[in-house]
Amino acid sequence: MSLARYAVLVFGVASVSLALVWLVVLRRLDAGAGWAALFGGALAVVNTIAAHALVLWSSRRSTRAFLGAVLGGMVGRMGVMLLAVVAGVLLLDLPKLPLAVSLLSYFVLFLVMEVTILHRRTTTVSPGAAL
Repeated sequence: MSLARYAVLVFGVASVSLALVWLVVLRRLDAGAGWAALFGGALAVVNTIAAHALVLWSSRRSTRAFLGAVLGGMVGRMGVMLLAVVAGVLLLDLPKLPLAVSLLSYFVLFLVMEVTILHRRTTTVSPGAAL
């Protein structure tokens, strides 16, 4: 899947799910909880698009380049995410629990989506195999 298609899919999932969560839960909480959930969701969106971009970039390169991009990118993205969460809590005064729940929920959802998409991309069905 191209980066543009993946980004559209991720933005769509995040937008629809955040709207539903807002209707069901967040509108009953204070405004800070809504901003924290939005911030966590946005961080997860940026993280998963960056991860997908690194995988696409490195997929046609050597194994060494692939592992460097994927593993090095993972460490780099973790550092950026940590700094963003700390900034959200300390500088923006976002509530910790809604931020953590949103970030972790979207992280897991997008990780499952990415692994599923990459698995489908790398799996080939042999001719004559039962579907």
